[in-house]
This record gives sequence, C-alpha cells and structure tokens, in this order.
Amino acid sequence: MKRVLTFGTFDIFHLGHLQILERAASHGDELVVGISSDKLNFKKKGRKPFYSEDERTHIISSLNFVTEVFLEESLELKREYLLKHKADCLIMGCDWTGKFDEFSDICEVIYLPRTPDISTTELIEKIKTL
Repeated sequence: MKRVLTFGTFDIFHLGHLQILERAASHGDELVVGISSDKLNFKKKGRKPFYSEDERTHIISSLNFVTEVFLEESLELKREYLLKHKADCLIMGCDWTGKFDEFSDICEVIYLPRTPDISTTELIEKIKTL
C-alpha cells in the first residue's frame, strides 16, 4: 500500500482543489490530506479562511478518494507529519517546487502542475467585485 500525503488550506473549495487532489490520489493507494488550521492560515496569509477548519475538514473528508484528514498546526512540523502518517510520497503543487526536497530522505517528493487560471485568492477578489 502506497500512502500519499498532501497539504493545503482548501478554502472556498473549487475545481483546482478537486483536480490536484484527484491527481495526488492517483499516485498511491491512500491519500492523506493535511489541512491548514485557521491559526496557521492566518499566520501564513494574514487572514482567516472563509470556511472554518471544521468545515474544510468536512468538505475534504467527504471526497471518496481521501483516506484521512488531519489539521496542520505548524509549517515546521512537516517532517513529523510525514513520519506520523507513514507517507511514502509527498505531493504538492508546482508553485512549491524545490521547497520540500529536504524530505526526499524519508519519502518520494512530487510537484504537480496546478489547474491553470484558478486561484482561491483570485476567486475571493472576483466575488468581492460582484
């Protein structure tokens, strides 16, 4: 059994989120998803997510190809999360290329292309103008 792990905020769930998660799932037998906690998201982006960590966890865990979901509380704990969840592979979007290569000593690291022209930040801005 190959366990794939990925991380994200997954706020305002959209087609780009769905497609990268589907592609991540296709790289293994199980997909584990770390969702940025509300506190971590505020620290990273300077804003609270639109949907709470509980709502985002519920949305992601409802996908039939997602095996497990957990809250990512700290960026500095990625190695511990990978070990704890027995990841064989870490998959991230290509905007993170090279940033997680340090974990190649404990698992395979793959960067997947993001869905073109879809961004949560741009989607939020577009909604604000409607």
